Amino acid sequence: MLSASYFHVGVVVPALEDALDRLSSVIGARWGPVTESDLVAQDARGRRATVPLRLVYSTTAPYLELIEEAPGTVWVCNPYSNLHHIGFWADGLPAAHDHLVASACPLELAGVGGAEADAAAAVPAMFTFHRDPLGVRFELLDAAVRPMMEGIWS
Repeated sequence: MLSASYFHVGVVVPALEDALDRLSSVIGARWGPVTESDLVAQDARGRRATVPLRLVYSTTAPYLELIEEAPGTVWVCNPYSNLHHIGFWADGLPAAHDHLVASACPLELAGVGGAEADAAAAVPAMFTFHRDPLGVRFELLDAAVRPMMEGIWS
């Protein structure tokens, strides 16, 4: 087991400024200053390279690190993602769901329950998963289940 505390989620994006604008408008993220540096890195075979990197961190937890793609390095976009989702508590799940859908983040999967489970246009219950055009998946969890979840975690 890794003996470290959760710190951030890193996401490689094709264009840093576009991603900053997108995530600010969709999830309300605020960002620190963009950092530009020539990082000297060494791979497992001992090969060194200088990689010009541009990155930025969000200013509040849970922290996001956006890294602009650097072709020919480990910092490249790909058709897959090792990042499954970024989770958020939603005080009003249907309203938060509607916001993401209206922000071009279509619903991928939603929990349904009770009478809504049989309805053709079911109202999301407990959770939703949405896909963003950046390739990131957002999960919304109904804040009503937070005490139960925190009980499981403690």
